[in-house]
Amino acid sequence: MDELIEQIRGTTTADIRGQVVRTQGPVLVARGCPVPLGAMIEVQRRSLPPLLAEVVGFREHETLMIPLEVPQGVRPGDPVRLKRSQRWAKVGPELLGRVIDALGRPLDQMPPPLLPHRAALEAPPPQPTQRPVIQEPLSTGIRAIDGLLTCGVGQRMGIFSGSGVGKSTLLGMMARYCSADVNVIALIGERGREVNQFLQSELGPQGLARSVVVVATSDQPAPLRIRAAQLALAVAEYFRDQDRRVLLLVDSVTRYAMALRELGLSAGEPPATRGYPPSVFAALPKLVERAGTAPRGSITAFFSVLVEGDDFQEPVADTMRGLLDGHVWLSRQLASRGHFPAIDVLESISRLMPRLATPQQNEAAAWVRRLLAVYRDNEDLITIGAYRQGSDPQVDLAIRMREAINAFLQQPVEQPSDLAQAQAALEQILQTVKQTQQQATAAKT
Repeated sequence: MDELIEQIRGTTTADIRGQVVRTQGPVLVARGCPVPLGAMIEVQRRSLPPLLAEVVGFREHETLMIPLEVPQGVRPGDPVRLKRSQRWAKVGPELLGRVIDALGRPLDQMPPPLLPHRAALEAPPPQPTQRPVIQEPLSTGIRAIDGLLTCGVGQRMGIFSGSGVGKSTLLGMMARYCSADVNVIALIGERGREVNQFLQSELGPQGLARSVVVVATSDQPAPLRIRAAQLALAVAEYFRDQDRRVLLLVDSVTRYAMALRELGLSAGEPPATRGYPPSVFAALPKLVERAGTAPRGSITAFFSVLVEGDDFQEPVADTMRGLLDGHVWLSRQLASRGHFPAIDVLESISRLMPRLATPQQNEAAAWVRRLLAVYRDNEDLITIGAYRQGSDPQVDLAIRMREAINAFLQQPVEQPSDLAQAQAALEQILQTVKQTQQQATAAKT
């Protein structure tokens, strides 16, 4: 009944109309159409079907709108009409296994699903005091993450990388092997060619069967790219409210931020850091905070961040790093060596791992990090043969354990894993380290 009441409240009962007066870059300017911000407008074209547009701002007595498709055939004087004042989307269990666009229309050549429920595209996050504390670890299916960057059910993590470092492959492995009940995947600003490749090669039938994929390619208008991220959150919140554990994968937040920048600048907002207007940095925490734990169900979120020029300090990456509960850094140097997934463990962190992992796992993870750091610090000497064995016990141990650690960190795409296997492999590494230390001590005595 509450849901029905909200639908009735969002129903447009007034016939509010206006007309197009001019264009301003990608923006259509209308007069005589007093509608709220974010409202959906229908532009009546003379020889073509009606054009949908979204209200993004106002200037004096004029309304600024961004078309949701190519504004072909729009002329001065074309009538505009309010279609919907509230931003909501149709949701339901029939979305599982489907690929939809930012407006909820199917892209998989199948009939539209029957969706009886409605969800707000910009719903408020759960109250902070009502969020349960994260106590249960989540098996992501990625051995390096499960073992050294353990995530909890309801945690928000970032995947930071440059282009072409294996980010999409990593997300596909998570969707296939993660222990969550439902996957919601948002592909924002992707190249059209890569969408089908991701669905068939990275996700596969196994992952798609329990997933909802929302797609907005790079050629689509900025409002659709923004709406795709919001729709993915709305779908995830629907399944969360059904008391299910949801894995949300957003690829990528950077392209979402770029769409926000385009929208803000088109509406006349002044640019700030690297051309991003202030509204972008106000919108990012609203997106992130909608994920996490809730009184019923949870949304474990991985937000990918496409780092421009591999600059870890660029504005979007720096902001997201402060908003999230940890980050996974994908290294171009590791990828060039054929090390996949190219996770740089020393540059990555999970803020909740010390509390979620067992004492033995934490000890093993600390040893792996220590040995990786020692090897990195002395790699040049080791590579050119200038290091003499026996000069430093820590370096000797790092060289000896190098192969075992790399075998643990690398994982073929077709090889599934889980949290228990990662813990067992780490315990084996810890035992080997202790045995080696004992043998070195015995040899000295």
